Amino acid sequence: MADLTRVPVREQEPSVRAANFLEVCLGYNEEEAVKEAGRCLNCKKPLCVSGCPVSIDIPGFIMEIQKRDFEKAYQVLSSHTALPAVCGRVCPQETQCEGKCVRGIKGDPVAIGKLERFVADYALEHGISPEKPAKINGHKVAVIGSGPAGITCAGDLAKMGYEVTIFEALHKFGGVLVYGIPEFRLPKEKIVEKEIGKVKELGVKFEKNVIIGRSVTIDQLIEEEGFEAVFIGSGAGLPRLMGIPGENANGVFSANEYLTRSNLMRAFDTSYDTPIAAGEKVAVVGGGNVAMDAARTALRLGARVYVIYRRSEEEIPARAEEVHHAKEEGIEFHLLRNPKEILVEDGHVCGIRVIKMELGEADESGRRRPVVVPDSDYVIDVDTVIMALGTSPNPLISSTTEGLDINKYGCIIAKDENGQTSRENVFAGGDAVTGAATVILAMGAGKAAAKGIHDYLTKQEEKDEYAG
Repeated sequence: MADLTRVPVREQEPSVRAANFLEVCLGYNEEEAVKEAGRCLNCKKPLCVSGCPVSIDIPGFIMEIQKRDFEKAYQVLSSHTALPAVCGRVCPQETQCEGKCVRGIKGDPVAIGKLERFVADYALEHGISPEKPAKINGHKVAVIGSGPAGITCAGDLAKMGYEVTIFEALHKFGGVLVYGIPEFRLPKEKIVEKEIGKVKELGVKFEKNVIIGRSVTIDQLIEEEGFEAVFIGSGAGLPRLMGIPGENANGVFSANEYLTRSNLMRAFDTSYDTPIAAGEKVAVVGGGNVAMDAARTALRLGARVYVIYRRSEEEIPARAEEVHHAKEEGIEFHLLRNPKEILVEDGHVCGIRVIKMELGEADESGRRRPVVVPDSDYVIDVDTVIMALGTSPNPLISSTTEGLDINKYGCIIAKDENGQTSRENVFAGGDAVTGAATVILAMGAGKAAAKGIHDYLTKQEEKDEYAG
């Protein structure tokens, strides 16, 4: 009988990693991976696959690990996902594939994420590439944004033989993978750049410093540059704030700005001349993955860090692993607390006044609504506040594209599960449609859109043949 307890994964000690930006989790070696793969029951009806937004053949790649055929395991993985080394690190497996694992009923679920990471890292280390398309079909598709949605859509289309070009507004490719997720969770040169290199090997072209809506419009891509369909995977980079007093003071950051300076512009690296007011006592407002990333980054930049979240620990939306790591590293949590105002002295933050909350009736999300406890406010002494309250899509693309419908939150409206918008040859997915969500959900949307684009262009080709 297979072991009911999963093979533990090696990590940096909390006291050591809290002072560096090296990857926290060290992953499995070959022997550990084979042993953990041996715990898989190879179910006839694998519920784990139904829990995966990109429908990876999970038992299939795990069975190849058991046989020590790591290259075959990678080919199984790469036929479903363009970013396995990324997914193995940042996906919330505990609520998705691992959450449905049958082995987890009477023991620990199989460590699917850690096994995916092992296989993907093995492929990167040994120069193993995904299988290329048999032929090019001559159809051109433009993809806006090189984040997880765009890369996934482009990779799937390339495997089907399409000529795909990704347009990225920034000077580096990867979207949220490079500007949002810290180095200690997702190494950029070691993982992200190499994963993007695999997509380039499929024939996908990448163009950076192209701002759609300024450099060129979607209509120009279609009418002047000959793209037959467009996928918008531009993410959601417009930060939300609370509107409380003191929010405009020096020392108040959106999490996007704080993380972008550290991650994309490498402010954490002393060899880079990137300014960042890191802060000595930092309050991070929010309880999602972005809040954990900002808090753990501030800690590594030398601050004492407080996380302020208006619900209880059970309602924290961040991954359990990230919350656990943050606590191990010494970050302090002020739960059932909500900011009331940011205190300012000489134009700079000098504290944050918070008020106690208690949980009342459930709201539309199904979680119990936080209710203010009267006369319970107190001040936390801080010099920096980071707002990690979610983001909305930048309105630039929608405002410069004729006939593209958006909702009241500025998100592009997708009419079906494949990302079809109000423009028949324009598709959209990921955070640009849903607002801020997870990497894997964006990938799922990119995968669905690739199918939608393929179906659309196939029908157009059939119409042309019939008309001819």
